[in-house]
Amino acid sequence: MTNLSELRGALRHGAALEAMAAVVGADHLLADEATLAAYARSTAARAVRPLAVARPANAAEVADLVRIAAAHRLAVYPVSTGKNWGYGDACAVGAGQLILDLSRMNRIVQVDPELAYAVIEPGVTQRQLSDFLREQGHALWADCTGAGPDTSYIGNIMERGFGHSPYGNRLQHVAGMQVVLASGEVLDTGFGHYRQARAAHLFPYGVGPFLDGLFTQSNMGIVTRLGIWLMPQAECVNHFLCSVPAHADIAQVVDALRPLRLDGTLRSILHIGNDMRVLSGGRAFPRADVPEGARLPPTLRAALCEAGGIPPWTVSGALYGSDAQVAAARSALKRALRPTPAHARFVTARSLRLGALAGRLLGPTPLGRQLRARVALGESLFEMNRGVPNGRFLAGAYWRRRGGLPGSFPEAADPARDNCGLLWVSPVLPLRGADLLAVHALAEAQFERHGFDLFATFSMINERSLGGVLTVAYDKDDPAEAARARACHDAVFREMFEAGYIPYRVGNHAMAALDPAGDSYWRTVAALKAALDPHGILAPGRYEPGVAAGME
Repeated sequence: MTNLSELRGALRHGAALEAMAAVVGADHLLADEATLAAYARSTAARAVRPLAVARPANAAEVADLVRIAAAHRLAVYPVSTGKNWGYGDACAVGAGQLILDLSRMNRIVQVDPELAYAVIEPGVTQRQLSDFLREQGHALWADCTGAGPDTSYIGNIMERGFGHSPYGNRLQHVAGMQVVLASGEVLDTGFGHYRQARAAHLFPYGVGPFLDGLFTQSNMGIVTRLGIWLMPQAECVNHFLCSVPAHADIAQVVDALRPLRLDGTLRSILHIGNDMRVLSGGRAFPRADVPEGARLPPTLRAALCEAGGIPPWTVSGALYGSDAQVAAARSALKRALRPTPAHARFVTARSLRLGALAGRLLGPTPLGRQLRARVALGESLFEMNRGVPNGRFLAGAYWRRRGGLPGSFPEAADPARDNCGLLWVSPVLPLRGADLLAVHALAEAQFERHGFDLFATFSMINERSLGGVLTVAYDKDDPAEAARARACHDAVFREMFEAGYIPYRVGNHAMAALDPAGDSYWRTVAALKAALDPHGILAPGRYEPGVAAGME
């Protein structure tokens, strides 16, 4: 009976794939071994093999593919560019699903330089939009993240990701989505369904129920286009780095900065990284000095930090506006930090030029190396704050990789392809120093127990909350270490949940853990899913805890 069932399934899939090849062309319906292996790669050490990969060119082809999938009861899993590092990469939640790779849909449909917005497709990358704006001479910047130049804007927005600039809370700067539903029908949200609408990408809510949120962190539709607001270039930008000399001091610094975030003095998203976050950005794990284990001995960690001038915590942010506005913000920041042990250094284009010159003059001395490293970091941050993506900040993903950073890094960095081990736990917590220390303590205990270095970043994602990113970096070539890494991730995930620090996004490997109690929220989500996708063909298990549990 099992063989007959498998045969029927294979025949059904064969007919579906043949029909899909007629839609996208045989060159864009792929099921060869190399392609399937590439799409099964994951930093999560959880290879999920797809049935095949379809690469549509436009929304009409996506709609046709979905209709075929519905007719044949074939599960499809959309990805924008498939670079969801640490959360699943290009893998589906369950094996045997058809990957809809939307990277060919890479048109910048429109840029309105007067009202400062763009309309883009899922394949548009951070580098592509940044280059386009510069080449066209538009005095506009697009917010970017540290995930690398080749990552998708829409892919990140669908996960409610955040960047660096005043527009860093990205979903708040989206207006008007085009969505392909499980029926194959195309939905325009906001005012977009009124063809005569003049403000479809200017006022996100439209009239009637606000639907856009249904299509983020969900499997209720495939977003094939959206409007994203752009930031007018600022007259003046200063970056600042704030060194915190002792671990416990970070609480006082966070509390001192919170009023400036609340009143709008600090408009950008501030990032607070521990010493391991900074250290891992400049080098790989010193295997020669630590032949056993995945955790730095305390004395070696302290020595490496001292040599690199790395404090226990570093706060990073940017000030935007006119010369007068930035000067006023600098003064406010200095006043706020005065009662704390922290000290802010301001980075400008001029200071970077002078620092680079001094670094060259100092040559190979320890101070010269330290200064050049700081200048390189400052230059990368300066670019990011002006909407120019940089792959440098992916370096931490390579911490435990055998061979360290590739020679071409950061160009075309791809942690999944490069066999990096990376898992993230991403709790949200109140913007209070005490909560930051509490979350860090909970995580550190588990990281120590499982034998890993804790990389911790806390970002002021809005005026009242911190988004944490707690990284488990591990050696994928060591099966025992990979198993410990997953155990560490799961233990930290559970502890955060139980302590009330719920993650803002999760990886495919953790979807089932989102609904421990079977509450009314997830029952409502399931009811909406059943109404919009009665056959459950769109990304089954994605932010669908009950279904994901059955796939484990």
